[in-house]
Amino acid sequence: MQIDDLSAIVSRGGEMRPLPGGAYRVNQEMIDDLLNCRYGEHPTNLGAVLAQELLTSSGETIALVIDPPTSDEFSPLARLSGLKEMPRRSCLHVLNQRSVGKRLAKDLGRNYADLKLIGVHLGGGISVTAHENGRLIDANNGLDGDGPYSPQRAGTLPADALVELCFSGKYTQKEVYSFLTTKGGLMSHLGTQDAEEVEKRIEEGDAKARLIYEGMAYQIAKEIGSMATVFKGQVDGIFFTGGLAHSQILIDWVKERVTFLAPIYIYPGEAELNALVEGTLEVLEEKQILKEYAAVEQTHQS
Repeated sequence: MQIDDLSAIVSRGGEMRPLPGGAYRVNQEMIDDLLNCRYGEHPTNLGAVLAQELLTSSGETIALVIDPPTSDEFSPLARLSGLKEMPRRSCLHVLNQRSVGKRLAKDLGRNYADLKLIGVHLGGGISVTAHENGRLIDANNGLDGDGPYSPQRAGTLPADALVELCFSGKYTQKEVYSFLTTKGGLMSHLGTQDAEEVEKRIEEGDAKARLIYEGMAYQIAKEIGSMATVFKGQVDGIFFTGGLAHSQILIDWVKERVTFLAPIYIYPGEAELNALVEGTLEVLEEKQILKEYAAVEQTHQS
């Protein structure tokens, strides 16, 4: 099979302009934003670039991305922070979150667009998201912002201490950013981001490992409770997904704090490849519109 025989080449989206979720054609403006890291630096920025490079000028194959992580469907209330110069931004595991939300709805015999769900993606980063009528209207920033600490991310930090760290003269901007995104959480406290190793230490009686791992569960549970208030407590279900959803001890610690809120559903692992295929088929079958990246405004108001 040749490239020209393909109908489409699909990639995960990267850190790009905030836009509503959906399918977007890869074009030059998208590639420029990704290569220049205008909206953030992440390995997934290369996905759309590689998809475009596979195309040939003679074929009719399309290159597209589905539900980029910066897809923005936040409500106006969710955008507010305590400083007008620093609005909260949507940055989460959109592709897997929405895919699992749709899967749960199907398993329940319900329409995804009719449900109010809290989705919890547990991976190197953690995103806890409010799903309302098919839209992701609020979430912590699972890359470099707020929320629970994770295997790699620092999550929410004391603001005064962070300011002091930044102006201490000991670290560059890049080094501080790495504390937030790759050297935080379990890595900072325990020197590893490997949850299996942490669980092994706990089994061997390591009290510090237990404290830090349970502390992560505690923060996840608090974030879930926060998202429940978005729906005024009327939550149809809470689902867990991502690689860490395989961790029984972590899930049990979280569940014992949130089961009073709504039924719990576990979908361990990631469904991102299936989500890419499903989204692309919807475009090819004209069940979903293929949007143009250049035509989307920089912010999207709900």
